Amino acid sequence: MIIRKIDTWKILFLLILISSFLLHVVCEDDFEDDLDDDDDTSSGQNFRNNSAAIQLFSNLAFSQFSNFSCVFKDDINEQFGFCITDVDADWNEAFNFSKDTNFLANCAKTTKGDIMQRLCTAAEIKFYFNSFYKSGGEAKKASFLKPNQNCNLSSWVSGCESGWACSVGKNKKVDLKNSKDIPVRVQTCLPCCEGFFCPRGITCIIPCPLGSYCPSAKLNKTTGTCDPYGYQLPPGKPNHTCGGADIWADITSSSEVFCSAASYCPSTIQKIPCSSGHFCRAGSTAQQKCFRLATCNPMSTNQNITAYGLLLFAGIGLLLVIIYNCSDQALATREKRKEQSREKAVQSVRDTAQAREKWNFAKDIAKKHAIGLQTQLSRTFSKRKSQRQPDLTRGVSQAKPGTDAALPPMSFGTSQQPKKKEKGNLTKMLHEMEDNPESHDGFNIEIGDKHTKKNPPRGKQLHTQSQMFRYAYGQIEKEKALQEQNKNLTFSGVISMANDIDIRKRLTIEIAFKDLTITLKGKNKKLLRCVTGKLSPGRVSAVMGPSGAGKTTFLSALTGKAPGCVMTGTVLINGKVEPIQAYKKIIGFVPQDDIVHGNLTVEENLWFSARCRLAADLPKQEKVLVVERVIESLGLQPVRDSLVGTVEKRGISGGQRKRVNVGLEMVMEPSLLILDEPTSGLDSSSSQLLLRALRREALEGVNICMVVHQPSYTLFRMFDDLILLAKGGLTVYHGSVKKVEEYFAGLGINVPERANPPDYFIDILEGIVKLSTSTGLTTKQLPVRWMLHNGYPVPMDMLKTMEGMAASSGENSAHGGESAHGPGSEAHSFAGDLWQDVKCSVETKKDHLQHNILKSIDLSQRVTPGVFKQYRYYLGRVGKQRLREARTQAVDYLILLLAGICLGTLAKVSDETFGAMGYTYTVIGVSLLSKIAALRTFSLDKLHYWRERSSGMSSLAYFLAKDTIDHFNTIIKPLVYLSMFYFFNNPRSSVTDNYLVLVCLVYCVTGLAYLLAIIFEPGPAQLWSVLLPVVLTLIATHDDDSEVVDLIADMCYTKWALEAFVVSNAKRYSGVWLITRCGSLYQNGYDLKNFGPCLVFLGLTGIVSRAVAFICMVTFLKK
Repeated sequence: MIIRKIDTWKILFLLILISSFLLHVVCEDDFEDDLDDDDDTSSGQNFRNNSAAIQLFSNLAFSQFSNFSCVFKDDINEQFGFCITDVDADWNEAFNFSKDTNFLANCAKTTKGDIMQRLCTAAEIKFYFNSFYKSGGEAKKASFLKPNQNCNLSSWVSGCESGWACSVGKNKKVDLKNSKDIPVRVQTCLPCCEGFFCPRGITCIIPCPLGSYCPSAKLNKTTGTCDPYGYQLPPGKPNHTCGGADIWADITSSSEVFCSAASYCPSTIQKIPCSSGHFCRAGSTAQQKCFRLATCNPMSTNQNITAYGLLLFAGIGLLLVIIYNCSDQALATREKRKEQSREKAVQSVRDTAQAREKWNFAKDIAKKHAIGLQTQLSRTFSKRKSQRQPDLTRGVSQAKPGTDAALPPMSFGTSQQPKKKEKGNLTKMLHEMEDNPESHDGFNIEIGDKHTKKNPPRGKQLHTQSQMFRYAYGQIEKEKALQEQNKNLTFSGVISMANDIDIRKRLTIEIAFKDLTITLKGKNKKLLRCVTGKLSPGRVSAVMGPSGAGKTTFLSALTGKAPGCVMTGTVLINGKVEPIQAYKKIIGFVPQDDIVHGNLTVEENLWFSARCRLAADLPKQEKVLVVERVIESLGLQPVRDSLVGTVEKRGISGGQRKRVNVGLEMVMEPSLLILDEPTSGLDSSSSQLLLRALRREALEGVNICMVVHQPSYTLFRMFDDLILLAKGGLTVYHGSVKKVEEYFAGLGINVPERANPPDYFIDILEGIVKLSTSTGLTTKQLPVRWMLHNGYPVPMDMLKTMEGMAASSGENSAHGGESAHGPGSEAHSFAGDLWQDVKCSVETKKDHLQHNILKSIDLSQRVTPGVFKQYRYYLGRVGKQRLREARTQAVDYLILLLAGICLGTLAKVSDETFGAMGYTYTVIGVSLLSKIAALRTFSLDKLHYWRERSSGMSSLAYFLAKDTIDHFNTIIKPLVYLSMFYFFNNPRSSVTDNYLVLVCLVYCVTGLAYLLAIIFEPGPAQLWSVLLPVVLTLIATHDDDSEVVDLIADMCYTKWALEAFVVSNAKRYSGVWLITRCGSLYQNGYDLKNFGPCLVFLGLTGIVSRAVAFICMVTFLKK
């Protein structure tokens, strides 16, 4: 919206023109004709003395112009729609004298009934205000007007002076609509009536609006001026006295006309001091009652409602304390529910374990009984049956009771089984025999073969049953002991039991790569070259090598994260050419840095990762078991409920933090686990503990590959495979760890005694240890020997190195790559190097965009939770983090509170500008403080987001959860600020309007802060947050007549926020403030109808900025 440049005094001219039209109806009334026809002096005298006639005249006159606004409603809406929204309402608030028409009666009495002949016509008002405008809009400078036919050098009657007016004559009609001709008005000059004002240089009167006080002026003999208006008597006219008011304009030019503060004016000729318990602002027509807790002394200009602000702030503080304490209770309840979930998971594990053991026991019994039955049948049809049967019976009868020998032959196998689950079947069998002691089925009831002992002899039956009772009772005692042992089992014991019996099948991933070469775009520098090998499931592979060998590059290439590089060669996933990103959901990547949320506990970090990355259909108890298994295997049980900690706040140790970093990937049960230096910074025992946990993962079919620096010999022997890289990304060895020393010994490189083999090999590749001349090899030739040893194709330049023909080329290859342009490529110009760098940067950014935006197919066979579920998980995590940052939030609120006190005390909302200055400081202060606080939402969690995003978590859920939690600040911060600013300042606008504007403003600047936090680093983002509101406010409040600047100002959120504040305050000013309101709004380009659109614009700015911030967050990731 381009600001319309119309001066206040042009508005004044139009408004007074309308006010003059209101009397046109009266002039055309028949009652006026009756008065004009009565030209007799005695009739005028009778009219003056007849109070009933005067009152009747004044009431009839008012009734004629009370509905005058409807005649010019269309013109007013067209010309003054920006400051007058309801013509009838504003007109009544300014010129509705129905409550008190005494000033009309008094004026009619003073002028002897010719009040209609003294009213200004359109031509006179136009003439006056044109001259007034040319004087610069200052009333005191408009002392001399352009001469007219009534007031000129040759004719200057008393009515031309300030506060005086004349009549056109009793028998003359006046056309008030005539805007061209000024009527001759020089008869019966009198002082201006009370309740009217008479400008200097014209000889007519205009009624004062409601809220003004226009008494007759009195001469101040000391100063020689007519108080309270300040004009002087004309020199040389001793009979001339002070008249009435001489001007009505804005409050800065005609403050004498406004009803002064601490008083109220029910009519334009009456002013009453404000009583105790009430307050009266400037331009008031009635006194307003103070609130109960406010203090209002007699003649108060405003009520002191600071107590309400303190109560509001105390209420907000109490609410926050309650929320904080209840949140602790909620977290405690949540922990109890987690404990119950763990207990249920334990019970589930026990039940599952018992059921599996019982099933295995039953299968073993059935199998052994089947074997025993087959043996008995074969013996039955044997010729030696008659000889062996008595021996068998004798052996049984002679067995010692209560021992295993007393059992039938088929039960020997079961007595030797140490499994504790056989007790369940025995107990069941015992109860059945106790309930039916006459049963003839005997022990075969568990086999299902009821025909073997269908009709046994009675004595044998009793003998067998007694043996079984003795055996069963003995097993019951064992069962009771085992049950007691189960009760005393630790959670780790149960988890171990669960791991032994319930191992879910994972999708295995085998990665085979041949001639894998990675070249940096734009520079043709090879970071990895001719790497061939395979990473197999169920094995732990270690990648070692000196610095610059491309170890991290190799891992990044395996996970498909090599932006800005060209990857050549063949990479097969499970024997197929498939993109590794298709298995993103089951690939875990542990970065070198410990990217863990410091304000969450160990268990909370692991549990969140498990909920978001495990299969959505996996039962909660199973997820609990996964998390507990990882906690137990990584040795994190003692610190499971401890905060991880940050740099500022101490938490767990560095080794424990490193293990948590690894655990975040282990809890999602990956099929491929890539680790970048997980043992760096760990002592030997912690490293072994970590590696044992990883080896246990490998037993479940996980393919594990990790970069390791200087492992101990014990740790080194725990690996299955070794990938040894030389500088330049060349393979020196790739095979079993057990055969690495044998391979190098075949090359004549023997590890000295008491030397750690991996350290010795890396020292050789680094050049610290020189190879013996007896080997006939150099360090640069070791990759070629490996390729020849395995029959891999060798590039020609590497063969030359082997032959010793191109040492310089080999040197180049050993130090990070080879240029494609040959030896002459070193002589590049600066422009060429710059162009290559720019080209490389563009290619890298392009790869970033393709990697982040384009989605590949999903072959992981795992359906993780959707966006809504992840949103719920993120919401719980972010809310928990904010509760633990309550001290920081309290500091934000305290600073905002102090800002409200300072601005509310110092930047008062003045009536002249409708609080524009105070609200300007409010927009700057609230924007600045809210932006700086909102920067923490995303700027501190970039690394965590990048890691979670790369693992397949939802970016939308992450962003929406952060924004949802910030809505709490969007609601509370305006209340905190207003509790001091509004109640110290007490503007005329309502608390609701101010609160709505502040809510929209905070929502808007929070979105902008998101954008700054995501695009810039923390330092530049804070600088932009400080400069942006100041610069945009200066643009929004500029005074230059520049369309370009106006267009930019219309795009600034500060302009719309300031307009909403000013409009909400300006619409509370009416009556005598009408000209001031219209003039101020015109000069600033504001519109009363823009309050709603301003709020909508602020809201849309917040939404758009959030959308842009989200796009930037997804698109522009870590370099």
